[in-house]
Amino acid sequence: MKISDLMPVDSILLSVKAKNKRQLLQEIAEVAAEKTKISDRTIFDTILERENLGSTGFGGGTALPHGRLAEIDKVRVFLAKLSTPVDFESIDNKPIDILFLLLSPESNGADHLTVLAQISRILKDSNLVNKLRKASSKEEIYALLNN
Repeated sequence: MKISDLMPVDSILLSVKAKNKRQLLQEIAEVAAEKTKISDRTIFDTILERENLGSTGFGGGTALPHGRLAEIDKVRVFLAKLSTPVDFESIDNKPIDILFLLLSPESNGADHLTVLAQISRILKDSNLVNKLRKASSKEEIYALLNN
């Protein structure tokens, strides 16, 4: 299972403008709602509930909010590149400018953990993260994640 198979090109957002963590989560929830046909409130509440357990700010300017939903039929991944970094209460206290959102079916814990680990490996690869930062199109980001 490749990340690119779970994240179509239209699930990549460029130049996202958010003033804070909450606004960023609301914006990504709205896009995810549009693509999954699940209410943005349900998605937002799910990822906010997870954030309340501890920030998913990964460090190195990246974050990986995630949640499991009864309403979703398959694992979905979204990526947002921010035009200006925002505080995300990250482990290294640095603001983030790249965010992956992972949404999985409630009943599919194994796939959720597998994809979470795959995205974590991507975020630990500082060379790849820097290439994602420099990418100027959705297609370029998609190609980077597909290799």
